[in-house]
Amino acid sequence: MSETGDGGSVSRRGFAAAGAVVAGVAAGAALPGGTASARTAEREFRADPDRGHRPTRPNILVVIGDDLGWADLSSYGSPHIRTPNLDRLARGGVRFTQGYSAAAVCSPTRFALYTGRYPGRLRGGLEEPIARPDKLVGIPPAHPTLGSLLKGAGYSTAMFGKWHCGFLPWYSPVKSGWDVFFGNLSGAVDYYSKVSGTGVDLYEGEVPAESLDYYTDTLADRAADFIRRDHDKPWLLNLNFTAAHWPWEAPGDRDVSAHITARIKAGDSRALWHDDGGSLDTYRKMVESLDAAVGRVLRALRATRQDKDTIVLFSSDNGGERWSYQWPLSGGKGELREGGIRVPNILRWPAAIRPGQVSHVPVITHDWTATLLDAAGVRPGAAHPLDGHSLVPYLRQGALPPRRDLFWRTREERALRRGDWKYLRTAAGETLHNLSADPREQADLARRHPALLTDLRAAWEKIDGDLLPYPEA
Repeated sequence: MSETGDGGSVSRRGFAAAGAVVAGVAAGAALPGGTASARTAEREFRADPDRGHRPTRPNILVVIGDDLGWADLSSYGSPHIRTPNLDRLARGGVRFTQGYSAAAVCSPTRFALYTGRYPGRLRGGLEEPIARPDKLVGIPPAHPTLGSLLKGAGYSTAMFGKWHCGFLPWYSPVKSGWDVFFGNLSGAVDYYSKVSGTGVDLYEGEVPAESLDYYTDTLADRAADFIRRDHDKPWLLNLNFTAAHWPWEAPGDRDVSAHITARIKAGDSRALWHDDGGSLDTYRKMVESLDAAVGRVLRALRATRQDKDTIVLFSSDNGGERWSYQWPLSGGKGELREGGIRVPNILRWPAAIRPGQVSHVPVITHDWTATLLDAAGVRPGAAHPLDGHSLVPYLRQGALPPRRDLFWRTREERALRRGDWKYLRTAAGETLHNLSADPREQADLARRHPALLTDLRAAWEKIDGDLLPYPEA
């Protein structure tokens, strides 16, 4: 038997439930796979307009994993990774089975999260990802962001971890609305030495810093310390882990770190990619370390009695990489197949949302920007309208979820989702898939539905026509 959040119990369903959850047809089904703490009965989402105290200005904690695959959490079906803290977070709120990143790689998704707009609206969002300092590539300091908009409304703002939206001296979180920053500007650093491809990449504000502890733990400690401060106004905390991005270093792997760091300093441009390293067990330890770190932060919320009035959002910046568990999806990071863009999404807001729920509504990164601003009562910049749609009416009043197409592009691929249908164009050509019946995108239905293919292609081209073109390679 397995535990449930409301005192009942259910038997293990195995991995067959994962496919049903993806399709959105398993009403009340058990969470697939994983540990006993993950296998809890879930109820289909239903808003509770009469639910108790709902602060007009909640605290906001946004936690982002890096390259975390859709099923890398035990609550999403991982057969060997144990994530009790994130599973508990899911039991305390809503687990979204069809959550998406705005892009298939790091930087553009973060552009979407911070601006609430398609990455392709800014020159820096065309980099997939940002690889080196460039004065043309980043979020312009004058552009409204989640940080600057909430700061302007009286919030304290902090970011710990990976920024990856432009380098100094032109760009930084401090320039874009965050009062406090401790973290890395680039896409990846060694977990101990903090060396990246351009040298040590760790900053306190905009001043170089030093830390030789395991990065995941350091970020969690910083976040927990921030939460424990005496706050006289609401706060926004962006906690951007680099886990479980390469290099493949679990807690205690100092010898691996020393070897990679030495290779980088010797000029090996591929050392940080760690092509010759990693294993399923190392990856498991990295994700479980991430889960433990999230647990420490959530305990700080509870200890300071801020948990009820804090919105907690957990997501990933794109789909999983080489060691991720993605079943039943196909593809991975860098691709617009489901495995490259579908990610775990968990939302907890005790003051406004009942626990123990699951939603099969498709949501995307920039929807969360619109949702968080709406929940805080903050309007977007008039000259920079959001591309995301607020989920607050759906979450709080039970309104129908927003009806819109979900759009993605890379230099090589394009995709658009409308309802259960997905239009996809890769180097192999154009295909059409019904994700409800075929989440693995193996059955091409383009010949059966040529009019729909034409319609979705035209919808993609209309959105694309309003965005910046990619610069010539």
